[in-house]
Amino acid sequence: MTKILVVDDAAFMRMKATRLLTENGYEVVEASTGAEAVACFKREHPDAVLLDITMPDMDGLTALKEIRSIDANARVAMVTAMGQQSIVVEALKAGASDFIVKPFAPERVLNAVEKLVA
Repeated sequence: MTKILVVDDAAFMRMKATRLLTENGYEVVEASTGAEAVACFKREHPDAVLLDITMPDMDGLTALKEIRSIDANARVAMVTAMGQQSIVVEALKAGASDFIVKPFAPERVLNAVEKLVA
C-alpha cells in the first residue's frame, strides 16, 4: 500500500487530508511539526509527503531541505495558504514537486498525490 506522510500543525487539516487519502486507498502517517516530519520520514520511508509551509518549530521549507538531504528522490508537495507564492517558488527550487493551496479541493490533493507516486 502506498504510504503518504501528511504534515500540518493544524490538526483539522491533517484530519481532513488523512480521511481523504485513507478513503482513497492510501496508508497515512502524520506529523504536526517540521522536526516531527523529518523524524517520521526517516522512520516510515513514505512514498510521498504533503508538507505544510508555515509551522512552528521548523517550517516546511527547512523540513523539505532536511528530507531531501536524507533522500534526494523524496517526492514532496508543499501545502500553502494563499499569498505565499515567493515561498512556493523557493520550495520548488529546493526540490518540491508540486504545491497545493489551502483550503484545498479534494480532487487537487488526490491529483497531486497520484502525480507524486506515479
